[in-house]
Amino acid sequence: MSQVKVQDKELSFEEFQKQVVEDYKIAVTSRECSLLGRREVLTGKAKFGIFGDGKEVPQIAWAKAFKNGDWRSGYYRDQTFMMAIGHLTIEQFFAGLYANTDIEQEPMSAGRQMGGHFMTHSLDEKGQWKNLNEQKNSSPDISPTAGQMPRLLGLAQASKVYREEKNIDAQKFSRDGNEIAWGTIGNASTSEGLFWETFNAAGVLQVPMVISVWDDDYGISVPAKYQTTKENISEILQGFQKEEGTNGYEILVVKGWDYVNLIETYQKAETIAREQHVPVLIHVIEVTQPQGHSTSGSHERYKSKERLNWEREHDCNLQMRQWMISNGIATEEDLDQLEKEIKSKVRKGKQAAWKAFGKRAKTASQELISVLERLVKTSENGSFVKPVIAELKSNDEPLKSIIIASARKVLRYLRHEKHEVKAELVQWINGFSNEVKPDYSSHLYSHSEWKATNIDAVAPAYDDNTKEVDGRVVLRDNFDKILETRPETLVFGEDSGEIGDVNQGLEGLQKKYGKIRVSDTGIREATIIGQGIGMALRGLRPIAEIQYLDYLLYGLQTMSDDLATIHYRSKGKQKAPLIVRTRGHRLEGIWHSGSPMGGVMNLIRGMNVLVPRNMTQAAGFYNTVLESDEPALIVECLNGYRLKEKMPNNLGEFKTPVGVVETIKEGKDITLVSYGSTLRLVEQTAKELQEVDIDAEVIDIQSLVPFDLNHDIVKSVQKTNRLLVIDEDVPGGASSYILQNIIDKQNAYRYLDSQPQTLTANAHRPAYGTDGDYFSKPSTEDIFEKVYAIMHEFKPAKYPKLY
Repeated sequence: MSQVKVQDKELSFEEFQKQVVEDYKIAVTSRECSLLGRREVLTGKAKFGIFGDGKEVPQIAWAKAFKNGDWRSGYYRDQTFMMAIGHLTIEQFFAGLYANTDIEQEPMSAGRQMGGHFMTHSLDEKGQWKNLNEQKNSSPDISPTAGQMPRLLGLAQASKVYREEKNIDAQKFSRDGNEIAWGTIGNASTSEGLFWETFNAAGVLQVPMVISVWDDDYGISVPAKYQTTKENISEILQGFQKEEGTNGYEILVVKGWDYVNLIETYQKAETIAREQHVPVLIHVIEVTQPQGHSTSGSHERYKSKERLNWEREHDCNLQMRQWMISNGIATEEDLDQLEKEIKSKVRKGKQAAWKAFGKRAKTASQELISVLERLVKTSENGSFVKPVIAELKSNDEPLKSIIIASARKVLRYLRHEKHEVKAELVQWINGFSNEVKPDYSSHLYSHSEWKATNIDAVAPAYDDNTKEVDGRVVLRDNFDKILETRPETLVFGEDSGEIGDVNQGLEGLQKKYGKIRVSDTGIREATIIGQGIGMALRGLRPIAEIQYLDYLLYGLQTMSDDLATIHYRSKGKQKAPLIVRTRGHRLEGIWHSGSPMGGVMNLIRGMNVLVPRNMTQAAGFYNTVLESDEPALIVECLNGYRLKEKMPNNLGEFKTPVGVVETIKEGKDITLVSYGSTLRLVEQTAKELQEVDIDAEVIDIQSLVPFDLNHDIVKSVQKTNRLLVIDEDVPGGASSYILQNIIDKQNAYRYLDSQPQTLTANAHRPAYGTDGDYFSKPSTEDIFEKVYAIMHEFKPAKYPKLY
């Protein structure tokens, strides 16, 4: 073995030997972290542990093929890979296990996710993009099984877009589309629909994606025979194998303990994906899991003695060790010494991480004890404070929650007292809370200058002789201007391309801008969202179209668990400013006229939820959000595309403000609040109410999340003293959220002379047909009579009962 070829480079034996030993060091370090990590959980220092033991050698081979600019979309077993690419140290591993909230010490999530969830930093301190070509990139992990798959598709598709669209400024994001998106998944999780949907879509799109399936024959305690047909994922995927003249995959199989073949397999996969933009599946078989699934149980409960013995013999680290000795790369004595040194290094790293984790809590404890000791001397209830001091002094757990809870409980004893030390305690509590709470709650939305609510409104402008057109024409021409002026923007979805969407809002734009920028997709909502997430993570500005609001439910898990939490779970170090475009509200039938806004908006906090009443407002929202760096859901009115609107002369420039309501009609008797298609019914009813001398003020919410930041609704209630929220969602849905904001947050109760009320749809899905709509959702008659009843209670003589 005088020379060895690795990644097209001829290495001398000495060079190869050095590389192998370094690889083994990483594998042993990772394993020691897993072993010690489990002990930290079982002794109570950490809450939960899920580790990557048994997958060390495959991940080292993978890391060799992973280049600057590439992206990972993996799951909670990939710690060795992160160590191998230089993005995870021993101290950082344990900082994640302990939930250290310092982003510098715990760069994977600042303690917001459990250990084993990884990412890299795409943004600088100002929220601006770093040069992603100059670093190895990982999207932020999530726990839901196969949840990493949809975004993987978009990360890979971005390379295709950057390769084929030359007008995009890709300086920080791509080098001619040569980047690979690498995904990992456990064999059992390939049973999830998200895996199959992603796998099929990537085969259709032919994008540079490599999926590694770590196959250890189990999904927690459930063996492969209950998970996968034929117990073999690569075998049942053979129909996806690419052949001459077809699309599809290259499918490779390799044993998880075979160091040399693993390296060769990953090099082969890299070449295919990077050069040809063909997706690759690497089925890594005979993988083991030495400590079982997680710290929640032992695999001895469900694995036979024969299986456990087989796993011990086929442990990838042991196999690599034996191979190194048999090939003269290292002696057993050398490796014994190496392993001893690594064990010591990992222990020291763990101790340093624990000390760093507890530093702020211990300082806070000392600060509080100092205040409490002065209280004992000052307060008439000092005897009650002494046990708290004793508990704080004996407490070994460096938890900030224990300390602040102690301080708050002491305050109860002082409720009848007034003195300087009590004021000092209150000041300490407030100061510590203000310091610490952002560690757990910040960055749900952007903190940058491009935050959506920072984008100034620009009114649509009109010529003197402005013509009226169908609303969908306003939308279409605004999209045309967006695509003309923003080359990084692309639109895709079911029927979005060739026919220009089902309501013609994109009519003719594919022909004008090409199939990359305006494209059709398959019927697969979760991965339409995933395409958008991945491309947004890589600097593009995608608009992912979901054909109807009801169909959004197919993609809601991906929006909720992934998209809406990216900025939060990365503590502002990654962003995915995806726009999800859909249409909904009133139409016909159970499956095409739902308005599940209450469920949707509460599941996607972290996104802006915008509900324009017409297409001009909708177009303005697209212009606003594209200038911001936050994700948004924009729900167009399904029955508004053919209604006439004036054509603005500043297309692409006018902006509807986010978080701001609009008063459509002023009035003095009652405030009527609504949004979307129902608002038109409210407007019509307001005119009819004038016939019976009821002057209603009509307010369009426009933006459900964020909601009425200027508190304009309470200003209206202060004038009218009555409030009715009209919503076509089910009872307790969006109307409850709206009312809670107005009553609790804006304190409108102070100005009400009548009970605040809601008028909603029925609890069931809307029945089919015009009559189904009338008897399922609020009608103008329902609104009129509800308002009239409120006014009857106020002035029964002037407004006698209708019934």
